[in-house]
Amino acid sequence: MPEIGEVRAHAERLADEFSGRRLEKFRPISFYVLKTFSPDPSDAVGQTLVSTTTRGKYLLLQFEEVGFLVHLMQGGRLKPDPKQAAKPRNGQARWSFDDGSALLLTEAGSDKRAGVWVLAPGTELHEIDELDHLGPDADTLSVEQLQELLSEHSMRLHGFLRRQTILAGIGRRLANDVCHEAELSPFASTGKLTPEQVERLHAAITTCIDRSLEFERAQTEIVASAKRPSAVHNRTDEPCPRCGDTIREVAYTKYQVNYCASCQTNGKVLADNTTSKFLK
Repeated sequence: MPEIGEVRAHAERLADEFSGRRLEKFRPISFYVLKTFSPDPSDAVGQTLVSTTTRGKYLLLQFEEVGFLVHLMQGGRLKPDPKQAAKPRNGQARWSFDDGSALLLTEAGSDKRAGVWVLAPGTELHEIDELDHLGPDADTLSVEQLQELLSEHSMRLHGFLRRQTILAGIGRRLANDVCHEAELSPFASTGKLTPEQVERLHAAITTCIDRSLEFERAQTEIVASAKRPSAVHNRTDEPCPRCGDTIREVAYTKYQVNYCASCQTNGKVLADNTTSKFLK
């Protein structure tokens, strides 16, 4: 799933290309993509796209009065649609503009979980149910605010970083890389981190998101996960870029946690099963 860096950089690209264009038509191609029944998306017709921003992993297309909230989920993409085919492959929704251009929301795979919410004029972000549960964007916290959240939520660090209700925008890739950058065990207890470790974690969150943004801003679209640079994520058995030790994994049913034992767990290797525990 695209994380804060991918979504934010893509919002910037969309803003550069489409801001100032007037909406001619919105078409929900899939029966399931539109998650709201009011206001009617046609209310935005004739309005100019003012901004394209983000909140966590969500995109927000704000027209003069009406807004569209978009969640790409795992396989969704929102991109220019020069062909505007009647039945586009994986097409979910289309925004058509008065200059003949269009944006197409697609979603690969069979789950079809990407969604579009239409926002009434004057709606504030905190009033949107889909956003109200989110924690602050991960790169907006001070060290003190991060420490407070860590103290409030006693859990494994990797899960803490990925929990959108605590911190918004970080997924599995960034969580792996943040733990590695901070030289902390992914399974360290959040309630037991020292002040010095919290400072390292805060710096690592900023550094990893900035790196992600730098890479994504050099792309023309959101690239496949395998093409995104990473220190440890999905690099099992490769050398650690910091110390050269072998990158290891803890495999779960649908994902894996990657780490370097030398950098993060004082050399302790975690058995590859879900009941094992990292050195705290």
